[in-house]
Amino acid sequence: MTGALLVAGMTSDAGKSIVTTGLCRAFARRGIRVAPYKAQNMSNNSMVVRGPDGVPGEIGRAQWVQALAAGVTPEVAMNPVLLKPGSDRRSHVVRMGQPDGEVSARNWHDGRARLAATAFAAFDDLRSRFDLVVAEGAGSPAEINLRSSDYVNMGLARHGEVPTIVVGDIDRGGWFAAAYGTLMLLDEDDRALVKGYVVNKFRGDVDLLRPGLDDLQQRTGRPTYGVLPWHPDLWLDSEDALDLDGRRTALAAGTRKVAVVRLPRISNFTDVDALGLEPGLDVEFVSDASRLADADLIVLPGSRATLADLAWLRERGLDAAITRHAAAGRPVLGICGGCQMLGRRIEDPDGVEGTPGAAADGLGLLDLTTRFGSEKKLTLVEPAGYEIHHGRVTGSTVAGKVTGTMVHGSLEDDGTRAAYLAGALDVVSGASFPAARAARLDLLGDLVEEHLDLDALLELTR
Repeated sequence: MTGALLVAGMTSDAGKSIVTTGLCRAFARRGIRVAPYKAQNMSNNSMVVRGPDGVPGEIGRAQWVQALAAGVTPEVAMNPVLLKPGSDRRSHVVRMGQPDGEVSARNWHDGRARLAATAFAAFDDLRSRFDLVVAEGAGSPAEINLRSSDYVNMGLARHGEVPTIVVGDIDRGGWFAAAYGTLMLLDEDDRALVKGYVVNKFRGDVDLLRPGLDDLQQRTGRPTYGVLPWHPDLWLDSEDALDLDGRRTALAAGTRKVAVVRLPRISNFTDVDALGLEPGLDVEFVSDASRLADADLIVLPGSRATLADLAWLRERGLDAAITRHAAAGRPVLGICGGCQMLGRRIEDPDGVEGTPGAAADGLGLLDLTTRFGSEKKLTLVEPAGYEIHHGRVTGSTVAGKVTGTMVHGSLEDDGTRAAYLAGALDVVSGASFPAARAARLDLLGDLVEEHLDLDALLELTR
């Protein structure tokens, strides 16, 4: 068996990653060797993995989690093209795990042919080595303005003759119109590869939904392969910032507030997911200085545009609020770009972030300086964590209760997190992040097995 299935979406954040991850888990339970795949991610949430030659490479975090769900080793072929936005019109390109220049709105169409060739080669390689490739699309296949250069949705489906299912978030409303409209906007050859639908985040009695699903099948000739229910415990490492508002933990008496600054170009915000599991902490993403006043811990996360986000901090008065917090002896944690902002000086002589010679003073809470270089550091760190950065930091990363680190994901290690919380907040850790992630993946696998027609979907791939 060497099959493939494409999970496309009616919109961004429709549930493609959830369904793809769940299918990887469920099919792997059946003894099928599954590889997740996404031709192109546009995300600042990424992960370092080992490349085929042993050289570390970078992929989207969603595909890393999907590989964990499938029980296989994550590799760069699972996300051959990663675009990391640095502004609204410009993105840093990661191709097969390594930096590969930039793409902008002006050269978007011209630059995609080379990226498409890379993506298709990676897909074909995975398909030759695994029983089944479960591919995740991006955005919507009905973005007809991008179809001529598409290699992520129907362009990929046409390349590999890949059967496609379309997922939609019914909690947003308009599901039936989006389902019908997505199909009708495709040309005939693309439409032939769309085999049916999946409903995501349904609340209520499925019997009330069935007449509409039956009507949709009569109109389109495509069945709905299942209805995934909304579940309060179902969330995964995200690839973009669309779901940040939904990541706040439930309030309980006596909780300590962790305020994470929601930077415009925030990256790797999954660094604080482990804090969100702690029963004694309430994690909230904030962008107003007033929301920092009652925080017990302030976290400055990573950034894809450190100098621009530092200027944004100052425009909103967040810099002064963070400085007052630190002066009062309360803890501040900076991660990667956030660590650099806490230092004395940031310099970008080669214009890694856009403007050669750009520089700015940091917040001055740590005695360190940062200098950007063209070479990107990609490193896996034990016992948990990884480094992804162009900035080279020199100096001290600790000053009283102000702490900086260039390592992403270190808080996912239970021992590291427990030690930090004990010293910073006098809080005793009460959670295991690895166990919680495994439980979420199992829950997702259970829901997919119960609510989707796996036999029918598996038959499509053959």
